[in-house]
Amino acid sequence: MEKLKQNGARRERWTRIVLLVMSDMLLIFISLIIASWLQAAVARVEYQFMFTLGGHPQFLLWQVGLFILIYIVAFYFMQLYSSIWSSSGLDEAVRVVVAVGAGGAGCLFVNFLFFGNMAKTLLVLSGIMLVLMLFASRFGYRVTRGLLQSFSSRAPRGKKAMLVVGAGFFGAYVKSQIEQSEEGRHTYIAMFVDDDPAKANMRVGGVRVRGTIADIPKLVLQHNITEILIAIPSLSERRMAEVAEICSSTKCHVRTVPRLGELETGKPTMQDIREMNITDILFRPEVELDEKGIRDYISHKTVLITGGGGSIGSEIARQVAKFVPATLILFDNYENTTYELFCELKRRYPWLNVVVQVGSVRDEARLAQLMSEWKPDLVVHTAAHKHVPLMEESPAEAVKNNVQGTLNVLQAASESGVQRFVQLSTDKAVNPTNVMGASKRVTELLVQDFAASTAMKCMTVRFGNVLGSQGSVIPLFERQIKAGGPVLVTHPEITRYFMTIPEAAQLVLQAGAMGDSGAIYVLDMGQPVRIMDLAEKVIRFYGYEPHKDISIEITGLRAGEKMYEELLMDEEADQMQTTAHGRIFRAHSAIIDRDHFSEKLETLFAVGRQGGDVRKAFYALVPNYRYIRSEVPDELDGAYMKTP
Repeated sequence: MEKLKQNGARRERWTRIVLLVMSDMLLIFISLIIASWLQAAVARVEYQFMFTLGGHPQFLLWQVGLFILIYIVAFYFMQLYSSIWSSSGLDEAVRVVVAVGAGGAGCLFVNFLFFGNMAKTLLVLSGIMLVLMLFASRFGYRVTRGLLQSFSSRAPRGKKAMLVVGAGFFGAYVKSQIEQSEEGRHTYIAMFVDDDPAKANMRVGGVRVRGTIADIPKLVLQHNITEILIAIPSLSERRMAEVAEICSSTKCHVRTVPRLGELETGKPTMQDIREMNITDILFRPEVELDEKGIRDYISHKTVLITGGGGSIGSEIARQVAKFVPATLILFDNYENTTYELFCELKRRYPWLNVVVQVGSVRDEARLAQLMSEWKPDLVVHTAAHKHVPLMEESPAEAVKNNVQGTLNVLQAASESGVQRFVQLSTDKAVNPTNVMGASKRVTELLVQDFAASTAMKCMTVRFGNVLGSQGSVIPLFERQIKAGGPVLVTHPEITRYFMTIPEAAQLVLQAGAMGDSGAIYVLDMGQPVRIMDLAEKVIRFYGYEPHKDISIEITGLRAGEKMYEELLMDEEADQMQTTAHGRIFRAHSAIIDRDHFSEKLETLFAVGRQGGDVRKAFYALVPNYRYIRSEVPDELDGAYMKTP
């Protein structure tokens, strides 16, 4: 079937070329006739279709045929038969003029060589006529289409009408990209909207600016718009959220171009245009970075990211790539997403030395070999089990992967001379009520222990939920909505902190630039979000009415789940410090009795290996772990924590 399609496309292409060649031969012939008639009229002599050939008309057809052949050869070499004229532009127009000039020069030379006559006037006149006729034949369809489009916003039959938001440079550029792509066959740019009063009722490539962004819902209904493209990459985060919410209310298919900083070439291509997603309508304040500080510790250094194929790890890799590391190593035990990220980074940054290493943080020997071979300067540790209910079911796995895995990475990094170690933690580590949170609190203490006992700068960055990450609530809501509902919420009043993946990655790198060994940096997550409100917003984003089209069911809190999350423990909040960055704070560090801590840590590992009561062992290390306290013996009192 595919071969038949290819053969059909090939036949269609050659048929088109043959028709163009025959059309051009006729136009060349007509241009010569018109030029000879004009020449005779100017000279006021009787018109004869012959050139100055010494009165031998038998040579006429042979000479005309030779001229036509010369022009056709010039057109072929100027690639006039390989352009898509329905979407042609200035480049094709220039090519037509050059091709006619080259063909005319060839005719002059041949005429002089064989006939001793330059026939300059005739060939100049015929060349002018030929350019005009070629423009009419090549661009006539596009001009006619533009004129019709300027008077109507209705889509031609079989095409979808698109509204473009933004009538500036990027809007015009995206319009031309769509018209020249395969999408242009079934999509019609019906109108632009722009908030700039100076652009009202103006035209972009023949398409009228018909209103402002606030007019979008009305214009969609009036003109049967089915597609919307947001083409203003310079929009602020707040304004983008507002525009996205207006567009999503129309139930149109909505796409957007990336933000300016995300564009590889400074201009959006068809590959860059992406679907609008729910994170576009959830406003988050824009992150201001100290790029010099980040560049100082990343540029020309070897950077290793554990969990590099995960949601957060992959975004950190993208952010690191912008600061020109010498080598970027992606370490993960899941090769599929890691390889996809590798391909993306090589496409976007062909100069970047990206290395994929497959392995687990549980494997001490693999980590030692990796660190010894690559000698990283910076390690960003994101690998961890993060799913709260699953870790409640398999608590020993949280010990092996989160706690033992972090210890393995810290030891291997320290022994290989890593300069800086940045670990990602979670707000669930604060007064934890679940195994996952308790395991992450232990890793925070591990990082502080290594900061105090080694030359390696070690720090932790703590933050809340990340919008769109694997296993987060929004992808779950989206799957439930696509299945027709219901959307499941555990409690009507439950709240969570949220930030976007790029926002979290950027702040992690910013915190790493501060470089205070032993610090726990806490990111400003903004105001907590009520999950019920979030569910309703996601339902509306997909064009449904909450509680009417899609129901919301309350399921009850799951094992280990809090009603609300905290970013600081009581003892940290009392002594929290501000930093040079307005959205990053430093929590008060615990003072650790290393001997007692090590003893309880070994007990935790032993219990994890043997399948004992992991929760009691965690409570011995994390006294504010809100475990069932009545079942905890007095001797497991977390006595490793000293009062400062």
